[in-house]
Amino acid sequence: MRLVRVGCSGWNYDDWRGRLYPERAPKRRWLELYSQRFDTVEVNSTFYRLARREAVAGWVEQTPAEFLFAVKASRYLTHIKRLVGIEDGIKRFYEPLDPLLRSARLGPVLWQLPENFHRCDARLEGLLELLPPGLHTIEFRHPSWFVPAVMDQLRAHDVALTMGDHPGRPFQTYEATADWRFIRFHYGARGRNGNYSANEITEWAERIALWRRREAVYAYFNNDWNGYAPANAGILLRRLGLA
Repeated sequence: MRLVRVGCSGWNYDDWRGRLYPERAPKRRWLELYSQRFDTVEVNSTFYRLARREAVAGWVEQTPAEFLFAVKASRYLTHIKRLVGIEDGIKRFYEPLDPLLRSARLGPVLWQLPENFHRCDARLEGLLELLPPGLHTIEFRHPSWFVPAVMDQLRAHDVALTMGDHPGRPFQTYEATADWRFIRFHYGARGRNGNYSANEITEWAERIALWRRREAVYAYFNNDWNGYAPANAGILLRRLGLA
């Protein structure tokens, strides 16, 4: 059986106080407390601004040695530059992440493309050729990308297709393009206000149990409001027998 890691997209949410975190716990301890429940987190702040090296070093110090950080690539590269002329930008993005690289704590890097970014094989290939060593996953949000030729491009570079689970994007597929999978749980279809129902999570656990026979799985809940994400992630871990 292959590795499975389950966590949340971020840890710094005020409405997790009293749910995941004790009421009086200071925010500077939230990552430490989070890492006592989960062995991975997806860092979304790097999508909006470059990380600070000092802050990244602090992430390493606050978490156990086996804890892994998935990191979301800068929107400047994916949404503003739209994958054109990004070689120097990729270097700037990676520089402050050096403490994660040195400590072997950097997991998958997520490249999320915007919803209005239609398929462009040349731009995709340009990105794929620039990717540094490591695990990379791409989340497409326009249906034009979901064709065999694009999946073949990802396979040729050993890049994983992100499964972005959301009822508003039914064109997403369960196709594997690498020897590992990356799942983002954005919004439950059968729970209230984006919460995942227990039956939905059980169905996902059954899929993951099958997939992990051949592929490692990284899964993150992005429905962070009302404490849904840590609660849903905890249920998935229990369904998988990993709690």
